[in-house]
Amino acid sequence: MRILVAMSGGVDSSVAAGILRDQGHDVVGATLKLWGGASDSGCCSVSDVDDARRVAQVLGIDHHVFNYTDEFDQFVVEPFVADHAAGLTPNPCIECNRHIKFDLLFERAERLGFDAVATGHHAQILEVEGRPFLSRGADPQKDQSYVLGYLTEPILRRLLLPIGHLTKEQVRQEAERLGLRTWNKPDSQDVCFIEASKGREAFLSSRLTLTPATVYDRVSGDVVGHAPAAELVTLGQRRGIAAGIDGERRYVTKVDIGQRRVEVDRLETIYVQSALLDATSLTYSYDPLVDGQQLCVQWSAHGRSLLATLSLKGECRLDFSEEIRPIAPGQSVVFYREDEPSVVLGAAVVTR
Repeated sequence: MRILVAMSGGVDSSVAAGILRDQGHDVVGATLKLWGGASDSGCCSVSDVDDARRVAQVLGIDHHVFNYTDEFDQFVVEPFVADHAAGLTPNPCIECNRHIKFDLLFERAERLGFDAVATGHHAQILEVEGRPFLSRGADPQKDQSYVLGYLTEPILRRLLLPIGHLTKEQVRQEAERLGLRTWNKPDSQDVCFIEASKGREAFLSSRLTLTPATVYDRVSGDVVGHAPAAELVTLGQRRGIAAGIDGERRYVTKVDIGQRRVEVDRLETIYVQSALLDATSLTYSYDPLVDGQQLCVQWSAHGRSLLATLSLKGECRLDFSEEIRPIAPGQSVVFYREDEPSVVLGAAVVTR
């Protein structure tokens, strides 16, 4: 089989390419040039491209660099800035997967005559009732099924995830066995187009006018602080929020950019038991979900999952089996099977 492997320059995609080569496939590596600006983190630096190229040389496979900087700016960076301006909390990694890696790259692979595309994500594709479904990776600490939650049937039928059955330690051992320079390379942790040394505020302030806000304590009604940028404050946030005059911790319960106002309250008051969804964002792996369906839901990359009921009549809503901290608008929720909570069924964006 002729396979195009997306090689980020990290250990996971390096081993994915090595495994497929050892299985006898015709493997070609491709590194995506996504960000044209400064980068000192993530998977967009010049050193990452160099690492991928050298891994390909060691494996004896061809390697290409595909330039998607314009598309990355259009589908990832610009929406990231716009969402912050609207008071939302976006997930750029999900959008990169949806629009670049599993859209444009797949289209290109098909035009070039490849039979499949492979990545180094920690997730698996399992056959359920004769159909391939996305499933959690074998390593619960590294599972990436959440950021792939929007993948649909056409993609799943042409996607290979060669390391999904391995733990991270096993991946590193395999890389060392293959003699790959990336065997001990640290994992990427930050948003790739934001310099870790400068942070999100510096990045956004160069692209929009940030809004200072006054922080009000709902318990006492007092002003308890000021936020230099309301666009950077997230619902449920604790970090950077001063305690109340009673000495108890406070958490963000409301952000109003137009009024330059942030409201905080005690933890027990901010809990919710439901979340509204953008109905137009609902994506299904295969069959559409139905009103009243029970699901296992996850709302962060490595967070907990919880049983919930999906309502599709009237407002599109999730009702959770217990109270949770509010999910920030703009974040995604990923649906897993209730009876088999490792199998992904779809995803949606939270509005409130």
